[in-house]
Amino acid sequence: MLTFQSKFKESLDEFNSFAENLKKGVENLASLDENDCGFADKQDSCGTCKSCRRSCTPKEVVFQDGKRTLYRYKQRVKRGNAPPILMVYAMVNRYTMLDLQPNRSLIRNLLDEGQDVYIIDWGYADRMDRFMTMEDYIDGFVNDCVDVIREKHKLDAINLMGICQGGTYSAIYAALYPEKVKNFIPIVTPIDFDTKDGLLNVWATEFNADLMIDAYGNVPGDMMNQAYTLLQPFTLNINKYINMVNIMGDSDKLADFLRMEQWIFDSPDQPGETLRKFLKDLFQGNKLVKGQFMMGDRTVNLKNITMPVLNIYAEFDTLVPPVSSKALFEHIGSKDVQELTFPVGHVGMFVSGKTQKTLAPGISEWLNARV
Repeated sequence: MLTFQSKFKESLDEFNSFAENLKKGVENLASLDENDCGFADKQDSCGTCKSCRRSCTPKEVVFQDGKRTLYRYKQRVKRGNAPPILMVYAMVNRYTMLDLQPNRSLIRNLLDEGQDVYIIDWGYADRMDRFMTMEDYIDGFVNDCVDVIREKHKLDAINLMGICQGGTYSAIYAALYPEKVKNFIPIVTPIDFDTKDGLLNVWATEFNADLMIDAYGNVPGDMMNQAYTLLQPFTLNINKYINMVNIMGDSDKLADFLRMEQWIFDSPDQPGETLRKFLKDLFQGNKLVKGQFMMGDRTVNLKNITMPVLNIYAEFDTLVPPVSSKALFEHIGSKDVQELTFPVGHVGMFVSGKTQKTLAPGISEWLNARV
């Protein structure tokens, strides 16, 4: 049975440990430089992100259109025979999540598997992008990038990988241009938006998208971030920073934490008309799975997705509920379908230690079997 004295000593020890971690953490914060916070292999920043503080696997510009850029990552091992992969990330955050640091990088892991990887950088929207539409981005830039890669490699079709919102864009693209997509890999991708499993889906149902976009034009990235943190207010706004003190004494763990924080708050503003369509036609109208989603004067029919599909989702995803991603198989025309699941959250799919040794090899094995 604990006595008052033992309880007091236990509390005092805990306080002293907290104070020591805090003191060491302040010293670490003062001594960390930009290399400590994420530049890979002591390389300079690639210059594509504001206040870049993270790993950057070497890459080269292949194609540009205004703020939008297509990159190709440099070879790390001998490449295999599979067609190149075009990765389409979400517009609401930066693609650098896929290359956060050398030991947590889907990009590096795919390169080390011999894959040839391209990625789209949407850039940072400004007032000039206020009236950019989803057609501009998908029929325009995504299609241009696919054609550039096809021409460069003398191929009829390439592998398409879409992530989160970028996965929804990729599904739309694959349905409109199935002849250009050899294999399709959506990761943590929302397809069926009519679900109560995610708080974001519940909120979006009643959200006045027109009022917000008419008022702001482009929707500020900071506003989007505030909405995401409200999905788990105590975890993301309070507990995270309390728990940070426990790791501040370890400079490597502190640098990891700061690198993640930098990515979280590096959120581009969202082009108004594109976000309006995404919210109203998908979150509120759920038109993609209903067969009512329009791109220009064309109806997007998911049954046109007849190429092999590897659907990857996270079991504990609070942003894109697994039921939203799994619904893809109910609506496409492909007979070659497979899924991979991981016991992680949305962001954990790319940074968790549980996925680093299995995600990229699983993708690579699946692609190599479908050359």
